[in-house]
Amino acid sequence: MTAGTIDILMITYNRSDYTRLSLTRLLETCDETMRIWLWHNGDHPETLEVVKSMAGHPRVRHFHHSSENRRLREPTNWFWTHADGEFLSKIDDDNLMPMGWAQQLRAAHQAESRLGVLGCWSFLKEDVVPERAESKVRTFAGHRIMQNPWIAGTGYVMKRQCVDALGLLRKDQSFPQYCIQLALKGWIHGWPYPFIFMDNFDDPRHPLTRLKTEQDFVAGRGLSAVKFGVRSLKELRDRQRVIALELQEANVDPRQYVGWRGRFNRIQRKMGLRRSASV
Repeated sequence: MTAGTIDILMITYNRSDYTRLSLTRLLETCDETMRIWLWHNGDHPETLEVVKSMAGHPRVRHFHHSSENRRLREPTNWFWTHADGEFLSKIDDDNLMPMGWAQQLRAAHQAESRLGVLGCWSFLKEDVVPERAESKVRTFAGHRIMQNPWIAGTGYVMKRQCVDALGLLRKDQSFPQYCIQLALKGWIHGWPYPFIFMDNFDDPRHPLTRLKTEQDFVAGRGLSAVKFGVRSLKELRDRQRVIALELQEANVDPRQYVGWRGRFNRIQRKMGLRRSASV
């Protein structure tokens, strides 16, 4: 294990415009202790050209091209198996990271050994409700963290020790589910507070999104929209606000998200989303 080093995975597919912006910015945020691992799914020529044009950058550790779309689990497990940094990260090709994001997350990790996964906030500033968020904020070694049992699978920094403790992603296991299993083992997750904001182009409220119309939504619906059955652009907008509020209110006890409690909470969240979409 290479002490202090942050290894970062970016998976690209078929969005050359997003990829050019996201990867360019990610490289700009990297210092000499950060290494990028690129995995490209498929043969989309424009996106592949963008990735190859940056694969020779000194901060790029490895470039892998899979002609078949392997989605998320296989690239993530490949990365976790081969990267030997003290910290592991993943940035999606539709995210624009702020300068200093990784260094801030690493500083908190180095100050507190119990912290497992720390993330940047992918929602808008108007989605933050301070009285809700601050009720979940705890201080660890001088760092204020809005605690939660899971983090989304992008914009995070995780200790390598977490993978050593839990192993690779299992079949059909999402990264949030992986985080919950880590939390059950005693690891603490969350977002530094005040939040470190990152841009999410797949949020239809973002000015740089390509999801402007219902036709755009149908043509470019992302993996999460497919997975959660989001049926329209309006529903996707509503879902962003609902998730942001949910994260600021969610119980920090990971036992609430497994077994019968987990099934009940999932049903309640789906009902809340449907109600918000019908307003």
